[in-house]
Amino acid sequence: MSFGIYGSSALTLDTKGRIAIPARYRDLLKQNCEGSIVITKDPQYPALTIYPGKLWKDISSKFEELGGLNQKVRSMQWKILGSASVIDFKASERMILLIPLILREFAGLKPKEQVALVGMGSKFELWNLDNWGKKQIGLHIEGEDLSSDLPASLEEIPF
Repeated sequence: MSFGIYGSSALTLDTKGRIAIPARYRDLLKQNCEGSIVITKDPQYPALTIYPGKLWKDISSKFEELGGLNQKVRSMQWKILGSASVIDFKASERMILLIPLILREFAGLKPKEQVALVGMGSKFELWNLDNWGKKQIGLHIEGEDLSSDLPASLEEIPF
């Protein structure tokens, strides 16, 4: 499921921990937010993933259906579901999004500094601009977890 969310933008996190989502995404978000946006931890990198409400409903239900006895599945459920912040959101003139402090700290996002908002088809990723630059040239960043032997049940979830 792709919503056509592509491209990247350098944005500035304001003093309250908010970003303004670029207007070019307004129509796509109007169609796919269904009144909410969800911000959670990225499963592999010290970055955040931002899901329109429509996609989040699908992803969260798939995570909820998984058993919690497998250690890797449970760890991923904690990271994705346990860290999720559901925010009422309307795609309007000023699309301001408050990033919760605990999530900003996880991703290394600091007020008055630039961040990278990256469109990934059906969702956004939000990165510390320095870390995003390092990944673009193939460097390792502190906090990345590239576990390669995930259970098949996790491989099927489009997160």
